[in-house]
Amino acid sequence: MCLDDLPRVALAHLPTPLEPAPALTRALGGPRLFIKRDDCTGLAGGGGKVRKLEFLVGDALARGADVLVTEGGAQSNHCRQTAAAAAKTGLDCVLVLSPSHAPGFTGNLLLDYLLGARVVMVERAADRALGMEEAARELRDAGRRPYLIPTGGSTGVGAVGYVAAWREMEEQARALGIVVDAVVFCSGSGGTHGGLAVGARLFGSATEVVGISDGAPRADLREMVLRVARETAAVLGTPLALSADDIVLHDEYAPEGYGVPSAAMVEAVRLVARTEGLLLDPVYTGKAMAGLIGLIRRHRFGPDQTVVFIHTGGTPALFAYAETFAGAAPSGSLWRA
Repeated sequence: MCLDDLPRVALAHLPTPLEPAPALTRALGGPRLFIKRDDCTGLAGGGGKVRKLEFLVGDALARGADVLVTEGGAQSNHCRQTAAAAAKTGLDCVLVLSPSHAPGFTGNLLLDYLLGARVVMVERAADRALGMEEAARELRDAGRRPYLIPTGGSTGVGAVGYVAAWREMEEQARALGIVVDAVVFCSGSGGTHGGLAVGARLFGSATEVVGISDGAPRADLREMVLRVARETAAVLGTPLALSADDIVLHDEYAPEGYGVPSAAMVEAVRLVARTEGLLLDPVYTGKAMAGLIGLIRRHRFGPDQTVVFIHTGGTPALFAYAETFAGAAPSGSLWRA
C-alpha cells in the first residue's frame, strides 16, 4: 500500500522546520548541526507523537472506534498528545499511567486532565498493559468501541508517521542544498526509530540513523525497533530485509534509567537553551542531546559532516523537573525586592 493511501487525520502543523544550529555547532566544534523541529507540530504543545497519531487516529476512525485507550508514564508526551488528538477528533480518551520519577500534578500530567482525558493510575510501569486491557473491557461492557494504542504509539501503523517524516526531511535537505550524513534522535518505545529506519531504506538513503536510548538497554530496545520496523514494512506492503546490524543504538548515555535525571542531560538542556534559545525536555530529547554531545566529543562525527537532531518535543515535562534544574540558575540571577 502506498504511504499516502493509508487512513490519516490531519493533526499536525507540517512540514516542521529544518533549522541550522550555528551557535551550538560552534560551541561543540562541529559537526554542522541542524535541528528538525518536531516540537513545532502544534497539537497541545507540539511533539513528534502527533505524527504517529495522525495514522493511528485515522485507523481508529476507520474501524469505528469512539474512545482511545493508551498508557505511559505520568510525564508521557505520547499520552498528552493522544488526549489532545482525541479531543480534536471528538473521541473520548482513557490514559493508564504509572508514577513518574518527578512527582506532582504538573507538566504533561496536568495537561492530560486539562484535555479531558480519564486518567487511571497504576502502581508500576509493569501494570500498565493490564490496566489498559481492563479499561478496554469495561468500555466494551458499557457498549463503547475502544481503540488500544500501546506505549508511545509504537505500532506499524503509528511508525508510518516517521516514514513520512523521513520523506519530508529529505525534501527539505534537498531544498537547502545539504547532504545529511546522520540523523540522531531519542529511541524509546521503538516507533520513531522503526519508522525512520524503514524510511531511510524505503527511499534509498545513505544517511545513518542513530538512536539514543532514553534508558532501555540496547539489546531490548533493538528488538523493539526491529519489531516495529517489520510491522511498518508490512503495513506499507514493502518487503524490507532489516536485521539487528541495521539498527544503530547507544544506551550508554542514560545509564540511570528512564526518566531519571543525569548531569549530562542537565548540561545538554542548558547548553541548547543558551546557544539556540531552544528548550529540550528532561526525559527524551535532553537525554538524546546528551548522547549526541557525547558522540561529538568522542569524534564519532567529523567537523565537516552534517548531522540532523530530531527534536521530538516534550517541553511540558521541564516543569515537573523544576528541582533538577534549580542549580542551572547562575549566581546572582535571582532578584529580590
